[in-house]
Amino acid sequence: MNKNPLLALKELGQHVWLDNLSRTLIEEGTLQRLINEDGVDGVTSNPSIFEKAISSSPYYRAHLARLNGSSLNVEARYEWLVIPDIQAACDALLPTYVSSGNEAGYVSLEVSPLLAHEAAATVAAAKRLYQAVGRENLLIKVPATPAGLQAFEQLTAAGMRINVTLIFSLAQYAAVVQAYLRGALHWLESGGSTRKLRSVASIFLSRVDTLVDKRLDALGTAQAKALKGRAGVALGKICHHHYLDIYNGSSFALLRLAHIRPQALLWASTGNKDPAASDVRYVEPLIGAKTITTLPDATLAAFRAHGCAAAETLMNGMEEAQAHSEALAAQGINLDEIGETLQLEGVALFAEAYEKLLVSVSRK
Repeated sequence: MNKNPLLALKELGQHVWLDNLSRTLIEEGTLQRLINEDGVDGVTSNPSIFEKAISSSPYYRAHLARLNGSSLNVEARYEWLVIPDIQAACDALLPTYVSSGNEAGYVSLEVSPLLAHEAAATVAAAKRLYQAVGRENLLIKVPATPAGLQAFEQLTAAGMRINVTLIFSLAQYAAVVQAYLRGALHWLESGGSTRKLRSVASIFLSRVDTLVDKRLDALGTAQAKALKGRAGVALGKICHHHYLDIYNGSSFALLRLAHIRPQALLWASTGNKDPAASDVRYVEPLIGAKTITTLPDATLAAFRAHGCAAAETLMNGMEEAQAHSEALAAQGINLDEIGETLQLEGVALFAEAYEKLLVSVSRK
């Protein structure tokens, strides 16, 4: 019998998180099976995921019915619906959290995307959600917007565990790293427990290729078309190179001596959006120890069926990744501008899904 490639990823030191959460997954035992059989050791959620879940799953009907005539405002209604799902997922992953020494077993819950440009409100919402969920293995998601990074630094300085999302460029990732270093140092200087901090940086991949490839198609040259389909993986490798420079370097030396964990890299947006490309194109080239690959259902199933995890691949092709970035720049494609555009679009898409969800909940 062939070995499950997802379990092979785990043996190579990479964590596998499910990029989905719904009451259906919990009630029908699917999440527990993924944990038991595929080694899934984390879960991520976002407003788009919950909007789809609540609109399509029958398991919310009784809960929604109890909201009729409720005095709760619409945002409180939404949280009343999703927090039990987050708690159930945290409980299912608690054995993993304990056995891994708090390294894995986390569930992510995002603050309202309507607060993406408000630092103080993001801090307040993050603390409120953490208290409401009441689980140690919770990661609060905040965006890598300028305001989100201010909030992230303050929350890290307060000892909270954070997943920084919507990172689309090396410049954005570098800013996230610096915010983590500052926040972790404040936490250490305040006497905080060094083992309490856990943070991840979510690098979005497929969306980068979608926009870059659109720009390359617009150029219409053979040279431009030859560069298509590689920007996302190149971004992951370049960010990992920066990770190694920082966390093996002098800027992390004091925190390393204090046993503060480096902020882990998480590969997000790993679902293939190009039907002509491999459906595991964002998994196989980015296999690396102490990183996290977060997979939507279809990508997880595809990798289980035919993925290759024979060895670490993340360190391979770094020179090619850098050369690819330089070749894109030579074509007039500014990857920092790409990142800024995609981050604004990402915030808008999450806000749209969130508002749609609030409207739906308010009508129940």
